[in-house]
Amino acid sequence: MRETSHSDGGRAMTLARDFDDLTPGDRFTTRGRTITEADVAAFASLTGDMHPQHTDAVWSAKGPFGARIAHGMLVVSYTLGLLQFDPERVVALRRIRQATFKRPVLIGDTIHGEGRVESLDPIDPGTGLVGIRVEVVNQRGRVAARVALDALWRRGDGPPAASNGTLDLVGIPL
Repeated sequence: MRETSHSDGGRAMTLARDFDDLTPGDRFTTRGRTITEADVAAFASLTGDMHPQHTDAVWSAKGPFGARIAHGMLVVSYTLGLLQFDPERVVALRRIRQATFKRPVLIGDTIHGEGRVESLDPIDPGTGLVGIRVEVVNQRGRVAARVALDALWRRGDGPPAASNGTLDLVGIPL
């Protein structure tokens, strides 16, 4: 397996490569992101998920984690943002195949992603599907979550998957 260098200050260089230059097993590490109280409050407000485990310090102090924790989907969303997909190469996120939450992410924790290319499936001359598995790791080196996803990737100089200006994801294999 190839380890990916980070000559640009931590960007996951694997995710900036052409589909045909990727290899299953390529690894990458993202930069970190500290989860703040403002992040959790904004996510709760945005989604309407006001569960006291996330929003009530007194209630959550008596709960199983002893403090407020970040929403699992907030952690997944930030991790996807940390991947920094190259917009010239990555056309769309096709699906999240799996999200498994292993440990809580507390307010003040810093997370980063440690990932690898899992699979490469050419679709047509212009696009391919890249399977990626990412572990969300906290500042103590402990895995907080695992995420598996598929991204639609542009291939080399091939024609795009759609010529009418829109991309229909229906015909792409699940």
